[in-house]
Amino acid sequence: MTDNDKPVNEENNGEENFADLLAQSFAATPRLAPGDKVEAKVLKISGEWIFLDTGRKGEGVLERKELLDAEGNLTVREGDTVTAWFLSSHHNEMRFTTKVGGGVAGNAQLEDAWRSGIPVEGRVEKEIKGGFEVKLGTVRAFCPYSQMGLKRVADAAVYVGQHLSFRITEYGEKGRNIVLSHRAVLEELQHQEKERLKAALQVDQTVTGTVTSLRDFGAFVDIGGVEGLIPMAEVGWGRVTDIRDALSVGQQVQVVIKQLDWDKDRISLSLRETLADPWEKAVMSYPEGSFHTGRVARLAQFGAFVTLGEGIDGLIHISRLGAGKRINHPREVLKEGEEVEVKVESVDRDNRRISLALAGVARAADEEEATLASFRKSAEESSAQSLGSLGELLKAKLEKGKN
Repeated sequence: MTDNDKPVNEENNGEENFADLLAQSFAATPRLAPGDKVEAKVLKISGEWIFLDTGRKGEGVLERKELLDAEGNLTVREGDTVTAWFLSSHHNEMRFTTKVGGGVAGNAQLEDAWRSGIPVEGRVEKEIKGGFEVKLGTVRAFCPYSQMGLKRVADAAVYVGQHLSFRITEYGEKGRNIVLSHRAVLEELQHQEKERLKAALQVDQTVTGTVTSLRDFGAFVDIGGVEGLIPMAEVGWGRVTDIRDALSVGQQVQVVIKQLDWDKDRISLSLRETLADPWEKAVMSYPEGSFHTGRVARLAQFGAFVTLGEGIDGLIHISRLGAGKRINHPREVLKEGEEVEVKVESVDRDNRRISLALAGVARAADEEEATLASFRKSAEESSAQSLGSLGELLKAKLEKGKN
């Protein structure tokens, strides 16, 4: 048997196929460019270096001192995942960094960070004309007011003394003119959070949020990185005229997502839908024939709306307002805000309608109806008695004739 006739070693062939597949997978992985961000797994920690698995051929390394806290303790362990930025590659060894700055930044590092878009860490030293002076290690830089946060703060001095991450937007004069943006870092984080929320949030979902600001048209609520609006009509079941009577900044609330428009960054929320619907108990709370005290909420051409309880309004039709007299508008009898006593004439829970009458008018009508009923009863009794007497007379006359 010649060598060509020998059977293929299936085990060796499998190893070769695996090696080919592994090589192909590395070849299919796109090459990193300086400034690219990766999520890497910590493989090993040595005296000065941390070795990373980036899912690519070759090892990734970053300096151990980058991941030390203020007391000099290492903040990661083998198996942890870290976010890092690619710097360069040499002999299949890829150099990464988690930040530039923190007392070790030099002009060469900062220029690389500017070209590669790598964030730098700095300390806000003081407020100066137009913005802030920031120290990147031993190098001074400038961050304009407009680039410090997503929103302008009332007291800019709150930033002084803070250690923050920045993007270098300008690098000139060999490092003597460096302009920074903390806002760019925040916008990137906001974008990442928005992408995460796109997959997590959906219409009709109930979420917990924090009220961030109050406006005449509603309340803005942070629901985990993005803001949504509770319009005035969705604050409660009752009529809300001043948002500050219902909510306060910093208050935690549960809301239902009514609309998601990621293209226009509009999220509509409802607080009302998380609250008990008062109409569920309307029939028990306001039975037909019962009397209640309410407040005139609104006057319309056809009648007056009276608030009986939170979220429960009834209507007194204009025909029930004049006490028998014809009127042209409810304002001739009532005014908005006035407290009145009313009688419930009917309840339609399905259509959320309660028909009312002014208590005085209703009582007068009830008394009139009672008087009329009494008169009818008396008339019927008198008629019966008259018929009885007539029958007796006829009977007596007939008996007398027989005799």
